[in-house]
Order: sequence, then C-alpha cells, then structure tokens
Amino acid sequence: MLIRQKVVGSMAVCCYVLGCEETKKGVIVDPGGDEQAILAVCKKEGLTIEYIIATHGHPDHVCGNRILKEATGAKIIMHSDDELFFNKPEVHQYFSMLGLEHSPPADILVKDGDTITFGKQKLKVIHTPGHTPGGICLYSGSDVFTGDTLFVGGIGRTDFPGGDMAQFMKAIRTKLLVLPDETVVWPGHGYGGSKSTIGVEKRSNPFITGA
Repeated sequence: MLIRQKVVGSMAVCCYVLGCEETKKGVIVDPGGDEQAILAVCKKEGLTIEYIIATHGHPDHVCGNRILKEATGAKIIMHSDDELFFNKPEVHQYFSMLGLEHSPPADILVKDGDTITFGKQKLKVIHTPGHTPGGICLYSGSDVFTGDTLFVGGIGRTDFPGGDMAQFMKAIRTKLLVLPDETVVWPGHGYGGSKSTIGVEKRSNPFITGA
C-alpha cells in the first residue's frame, strides 16, 4: 500500500493519502486543511480518490471534507455513531468554537468490522470509542491508522463532549494492543513522533504501561 503522511491545517493533523499501487485507486484519511496540498499529493502519485475517511468527526480532522469531495467526487465515510453525534445541534455549536468547517453528511456509514476497499487494498474498520462515540481506527494488516485514539507515547483526550476514558482505555487494550507488535502505528497528530509500532507503544506509552 502506498502511504503518504502530510501534516495539515491549523491544528497540525496528520492526513494520509493511501493508494493501491497497481490500480491507482486511493483514499484520503482525515483531511484537516491545506486541501490543495493534499490534492497535489494525489496528483503526484496519480491516484483517483474514491473515499474520504474520517477517523472521527472533530472539525480539525474533517474541515477539508467538503472541498476535497467537490474536487474529487469521492464519498465521505464516517462511523454511524459520529455521524449521529456531530449532527446534534448542541454538539455542532460546541465544536464551532474551533472556527473550522464541519463535514458535510457522510455518504457511507460504517461500523466495527466493516471493510473499506480501494483497488486491491483493504482497510478494516476498528471501532474505538472514547475520544468520540464513533471514533475508528483503520487496519490494513501491516499498518493501523489510529486518528486521535493512539499517538506516539500518548492517547487522545476524553474531556470533550462525547469522551469517555474508561470506554477509551478498554477499546485501546482490547482492539489495538492485540494487533501484532510489528504493526506500524500512524497517528492523527505527531505530538510524540510521526509513527510507531504497537509493540513499542505497549512497552513505553505511559498511558498504557501506567494504567
């Protein structure tokens, strides 16, 4: 799988352009701004973008969805719980304080265990609620794109509306730490580094080892 990581937007989100090198079909994960720069990566790699995937609905991760959907014709994918949660008026109003554009409605709603296919590549949806109700990670078999669930040496916040620390830690332990140690972790922000592995995080992430 072709993987291109690009830090974008005012909140330094790690956006991913993923592609099938054989068919040149691709997806964009978490376009948090700098849409033209993301499109430039897609063009450079010769990819036709089929889907825009939100690991969760926070505006810093989805504020580029509308522009990229208009530019590529790609369908927006989000977990059904986040589609419902972020369309609540009180939630929408709360996150408007970030001054970032909210996502248009999702075209495709997914749940735990679903598969997203582009070309000959597949991503398994792993539901990891706790940062948001519908937060997801995307597992390819050798790589996992963890959004704001798991960072290098850290985890996402749970003090925003929809957060739940107990639920979050359970999801991390039962759904991510059970993946093979050599699985490469690609986080939603590069706070502690641009990538890691499940094995390294199990051994050294203080939020995991200290819990």
